[in-house]
Amino acid sequence: MGDIEAPDSTQSRQSVLKSVLPSKEFATSRKGMLLIGEVALSFISFVCFAASAAAAFVTVPLLAFLATVFFLFAYSTKFNERFQGFCFPLVDFMRCVTASIIFFIISIMAVSKYPDGSSKAAGIFGFIATIVFALDFYLIFNELAGFLKQGGESNDEPSRQRDDSSDSDSD
Repeated sequence: MGDIEAPDSTQSRQSVLKSVLPSKEFATSRKGMLLIGEVALSFISFVCFAASAAAAFVTVPLLAFLATVFFLFAYSTKFNERFQGFCFPLVDFMRCVTASIIFFIISIMAVSKYPDGSSKAAGIFGFIATIVFALDFYLIFNELAGFLKQGGESNDEPSRQRDDSSDSDSD
């Protein structure tokens, strides 16, 4: 009995891990690499702040970590595509902007105000996280600006419909 149940439990664990972890295609994409970098940097910053004298700032990297894990899960499982009325890129943009600004502020405070090494390390990782979050919101902004310039079109079909209707109006 133990031999029969062991492969099934191993297979079920593997299927759960495959459904939770991002696919290789997403993890190697630009958005996937940015999100994984944000998760890693915010977690490292969280650990450094928790071990430092600047422990009062531990909330920011923790919230950034949790929000980024949610967006990593949402994008990797295509959860964001199921809700058409909810603008995930705009919320992701706001997450990146606020995280970048707040990481920058607390990193300056951790490096300049606290003398211990873990506070300095937390500040350095916070500055790196600021750069990664800023890069992410810059790329999201360019995508949103391109989307708005197109008038909100998400594919080529509406432009073809407009071309067909313009031909019928000219007759």
